[in-house]
Amino acid sequence: MEPVPSGGSRPDEPGPCLSGPGGTSQATSAYSLSLARAEPGCGVAAVLPAGGCGERMGVPTPKQFCLILERPLISYTLQAMERVCWIKDIVVAVTRENMEVMEGIIQRYQHKRVSLVESGVTRHRSIFNGLKALAEEESNSKFSKPEVVIIHDAVRPFVEEDVLLKVVTAAKEHGAAGAIRPLVSTVISPSADGCLDYSLERARHTASEMPQAFLFDVIYEAYQQCSDYDLEFGTECLQLALKYCHTKAKLVEGSPDLWKVTYKRDLYAAESIIKERISQQICIVMDTKEDEEHVSLLEEMLKNELKHVSVTSMPLCYAGRDLQQVILEQCYNFVCVHVMNFDFQGTQKLLSMLEESHLSILYPIVVVLVHFIDYNSVPFGEKMENLMHIRELAKEVKKINILLYGLLIYYPQADLKLQESLRQGATIIAALIKERNSGLIGQLLVA
Repeated sequence: MEPVPSGGSRPDEPGPCLSGPGGTSQATSAYSLSLARAEPGCGVAAVLPAGGCGERMGVPTPKQFCLILERPLISYTLQAMERVCWIKDIVVAVTRENMEVMEGIIQRYQHKRVSLVESGVTRHRSIFNGLKALAEEESNSKFSKPEVVIIHDAVRPFVEEDVLLKVVTAAKEHGAAGAIRPLVSTVISPSADGCLDYSLERARHTASEMPQAFLFDVIYEAYQQCSDYDLEFGTECLQLALKYCHTKAKLVEGSPDLWKVTYKRDLYAAESIIKERISQQICIVMDTKEDEEHVSLLEEMLKNELKHVSVTSMPLCYAGRDLQQVILEQCYNFVCVHVMNFDFQGTQKLLSMLEESHLSILYPIVVVLVHFIDYNSVPFGEKMENLMHIRELAKEVKKINILLYGLLIYYPQADLKLQESLRQGATIIAALIKERNSGLIGQLLVA
């Protein structure tokens, strides 16, 4: 099966690590890189079968292409694999009719080190096609055969590097390894007449999950030997390694987030997890240092509203490098504060920096414009003109996946009233960041 390279030219070495929500620590990454580079010829590749039609999902679109925050599910899984620098090649098996769709996803979301092969009619046949591409059987193959291959489901988007590292390390030692999780329900076997035949003792059994990893020669030999029945009806790769290569897999305890998106409700659960991950950091940007009093109060209110969320603040006019660093660290939430004015220069500068960073390719960025004003000091016509400007600006940046909101906080003289207004404003900002509702662009909210 000839691979179709996508996402630009393939580098000779894996590209730079992509950090992101839920990423691993620097220590783990350093250990991972040392493992991958321990031997000059050592390499790790991944095969993702993605040819399913998603019958259990109950929707016309195959589940791997269902949208979460306007982005296909499989793109999140590819991002999780790409963050692991020592995975040299990622082979995705998709149906012929979805090949063009998959190429578009790779191009739009700038995925690297990804190649496509045509899937088979079953899961095992799809995996076999991916292995054939990596085996250098084709004379024009662009792959070098890896020492270890990871097999992972395209609809398990939350796999972390530490789990991948554990199964790869175990596979190098034992020949095969797979992630497991405790059973949450007892497994029973029904008889032919639909009655209970017997049940398994739950404490003695576990659920087989993904990822799984194998010495490439072991799993490839197993697939070459397996029967048509195995290819047609089998699902467990570890069993093939045991059956045909007598390789007992090492079982590795997996994390709770290895679950597979299977049903429609799982899409909502996945969206909730992603929203939570990208809402863990907020940067408050102010016009000048003179606005620091209001910003400090707002920062305090936000910390009370959003527990365990990192909130930082800085003046835009002096931010420059500091703000650029925050963007590079992949912060997806910004609050731009203006006191007693509707000056949009600072906002435009922030939006330009975000656009240039291409950060919004992967996740929607929330930017909340907070205006502290004395209601009586600004003519009604000027207020409406500025609010319309916010709405038009919001429509424009929505095209690049930036969700812009306007929040108007009246500036009372009494401190108690100001604190109450800030408390209400913090509640609204927290809701906007957590919900990331693109249907509210440019909405004026009054505290």
